[in-house]
Amino acid sequence: MLLRLILNSLVILALPYLMAGITVRNFWTALLVALVFGVLNALVKPILVILTLPVTIITLGLFVFILNALLLWFTSTIVKGFEIRSFSTAILAAVILWIGSMLINGLTGKR
Repeated sequence: MLLRLILNSLVILALPYLMAGITVRNFWTALLVALVFGVLNALVKPILVILTLPVTIITLGLFVFILNALLLWFTSTIVKGFEIRSFSTAILAAVILWIGSMLINGLTGKR
């Protein structure tokens, strides 16, 4: 779990280099972002998925990216030193984090 947290932090730390509109102060900020985002995904996201289930079904699951972007944007309001300038940037960052998470899951063997 600690390895996954560190690897997710590295993906978050790489976001400003991959796209404009995101600022991450340093590795410790990225580590805090990964921790807060993980907690929000574990506690808040299941509730949001249930509440938005009809929209998620209609969009064939693509609305989950919007939920991830909302949680990521909310994380940027909580963690100082992490800034996302627009919602469209948050959507692209959520997609990049999803890809990174898929790669991390493949590396760590978690399915």
